[in-house]
Amino acid sequence: MTSGEAEVAATEERPTRLISGPGMLLVWLYGVMVVGAVSRSAYQIATEFDRAPLAYSLSAVAGLVYGFITYSLVRGGETARKAAQVCCAAELAGVLIVGTWTLIEPSAFPDATVWSDYGMGYIFIPVLLPLSALYWLRKAGTATATR
Repeated sequence: MTSGEAEVAATEERPTRLISGPGMLLVWLYGVMVVGAVSRSAYQIATEFDRAPLAYSLSAVAGLVYGFITYSLVRGGETARKAAQVCCAAELAGVLIVGTWTLIEPSAFPDATVWSDYGMGYIFIPVLLPLSALYWLRKAGTATATR
């Protein structure tokens, strides 16, 4: 085996790191969002689910999505990168749909979700995070393709 072949084999065995540089910040932010969304929704579902079941369920879904993206970023590799991209696109769609829905029909949500008003209750992190992550994941995929 030549040194070039050995280098290619070693690159194929090691998953692409997605948590270098800005990726580490994304992991940290998604981790914070997991804790926030899951703990908030768990408390609300356990204590007052009948008040706003849709809002609390959507917050729980958001927490699960954040958790999956965090896991994918930490795991690394091309498959995880693609899965994270799909999840981030779905997250962004959810934020835009729920955010618009809460502005058009506020009575549909007696209590706020993580994605209400495009994440205004979370300093707009829910809308900015998937945009940043999609950019980073695309850039990470381009860097992998040029190796």
